[in-house]
Amino acid sequence: MFGFEFDPSFFSSLAQVIMIDLVLAGDNAVVIGLAAAGLPSDVRKKAILIGIIAATIMRICFALITTQLLSLGGGLLIAGGLLLLYVCWKMYRELSQPPHADHDAVEALENADLNADGTIAKRAPKKTLRQAVIQIIIADVSMSLDNVLAVAGAAQHHIEALIFGLGLSVVMMGVAATFIAGLLTKHRWIAWVGLVIILYVAAKMVYEGADQLLGYTLPTIPFVYSGHVVPTH
Repeated sequence: MFGFEFDPSFFSSLAQVIMIDLVLAGDNAVVIGLAAAGLPSDVRKKAILIGIIAATIMRICFALITTQLLSLGGGLLIAGGLLLLYVCWKMYRELSQPPHADHDAVEALENADLNADGTIAKRAPKKTLRQAVIQIIIADVSMSLDNVLAVAGAAQHHIEALIFGLGLSVVMMGVAATFIAGLLTKHRWIAWVGLVIILYVAAKMVYEGADQLLGYTLPTIPFVYSGHVVPTH
């Protein structure tokens, strides 16, 4: 079943998985915080809790089906890679903007006046709990799928790294989402590193999927794609 003789590619995959989990968990938490920022303080915590629980459950559900889907063929690998390329584009646009909105999100997540201006997330538009929860659930669906796809793509054929990564993503959303969001807001270079890694994973998935569709005729690329791996039984 599970082997214990890990080659260097395992540790490379594991490092990629950890960074992806870190960045996407923080990004998901920021989105939840932004959606909840416009709520009155007495219901803000409730909306954030709903969002984090929903994201955690969705990661578990998507993990059960996505890894199976990606093993079915090259077309689905290409589709997953293209979806991750879109994720990279969204992340790039977010990181290219001033961090004011992220600051409001972190204030909402921590329910604290971090910049000592006498308010919490004052720039956020006002909304109802129902509006915030709908916005959070829609975002959670997309971002949870993105997270599971990215982890599966980074882990590739290393089942141990895949299981660890999916478990870590659930723990990060359920336990440390607020802390990670604050960390990424203060140190945006971490998010940029994560963006590069997700871009790498997306390109690798698209290339491997194309190779499968073409009957494994594409050349190998050092550090990117080593060719067809025959599964062991």
